[in-house]
Amino acid sequence: MADFNESVILDAIRRHADGLSRVELAQATGLSAQTVSNITRRLLDQGVARESGKQHTGSGKPRTLLEVVPSSRHAIGVHLDPAVITTVVVDLAGTVVAQRSRQTPSGGDTDRTTADMAASVSALLAESGIDDARVLGLGIAAPGPIDAASGWVVDPPELPGWGRYPLRDRLSEATGFPALLDKDVTAAVVAERWAGAATDSRNLLFFYLGTGSGMGLAVEDTVLRGVSGNAGEVGGLGASFSARTLVDEAIGLGVLGTEYTCLDPADAQRGLERLAALAAAGDAPADGTIERLAIRIGRGVCAAATLLDVDTVVFGGPVWQLLSDRLLATIEPMVERSPFVRPTHPTTVTSTTLGENVAAIGAASLVLDRTLSAQPRSLLLS
Repeated sequence: MADFNESVILDAIRRHADGLSRVELAQATGLSAQTVSNITRRLLDQGVARESGKQHTGSGKPRTLLEVVPSSRHAIGVHLDPAVITTVVVDLAGTVVAQRSRQTPSGGDTDRTTADMAASVSALLAESGIDDARVLGLGIAAPGPIDAASGWVVDPPELPGWGRYPLRDRLSEATGFPALLDKDVTAAVVAERWAGAATDSRNLLFFYLGTGSGMGLAVEDTVLRGVSGNAGEVGGLGASFSARTLVDEAIGLGVLGTEYTCLDPADAQRGLERLAALAAAGDAPADGTIERLAIRIGRGVCAAATLLDVDTVVFGGPVWQLLSDRLLATIEPMVERSPFVRPTHPTTVTSTTLGENVAAIGAASLVLDRTLSAQPRSLLLS
């Protein structure tokens, strides 16, 4: 219970940029003044919180405001994508303090790839001068399907040779940090709630567009993961996407030449960049290729937004960064015109503010969320 109450206090402080006084914390959390005082004293002693100024409320004694110290603790995020592996270190505010990326090795040598991930983690911490003792843990974002309970990736379609692999435990052993594993789209929605475009939304849909596609979901401030941790597949909505397939389609239509043929997931980047440039220059076949993709995604998003009654739709991912202007030009009006999405409340449609590494930031945010957010399930007795 003490750990839960501490998380409640930290969560309340971090959600208020201007800080909260002890009196306001008691009012906001429902905890007693003595409990708030004891917890805030511990947080101050640990350096996780600090006094940030005075609040004058009238003729009485000014109240002391408290705020979280972002640099007091850090979290590591690793995003395993079929095209690129990205590693980040973030502070308690979710701000990236160090990052690096490298092309995902082909051939399916899982142990070697895991060793390379661990080496990237060590190098980033060394470069940034962060003490291991101040690292809360390591989060991993991976393409589905996953076995969330055991921490395994399970035959990811674009990662041949991986099969069933205990990535969470192997990377934890290699780095010495406790680790969490989640789907990349789930990690992305956690990032948006923690530090992105949807920090004030309790009902959120995040559409991820990278090597593949998926949807992260939050309803009433709870991230939806499903029975096995694999919620968010969008094939049934007709909105599935593959970067390789889009390039192949453009080649088949004569929009791109055969020199853009994809032999590896990483190869798609070059073709997508060319497709985006052609569309921006007014090439009608290129624009039509992207338009058809936008319509498929828009229909799927409208269906999901209607089903879940969300107020915020966020798009992100490496491919989204390339095509965002053209895709939003079609998708946003589709949401606006939907007879079901906007009849009773406005729905914000926007791009992520966290950039193309949103899934890696999300992986680190999994650790922040697990450690610092109030988790009611932690009160359950085993």
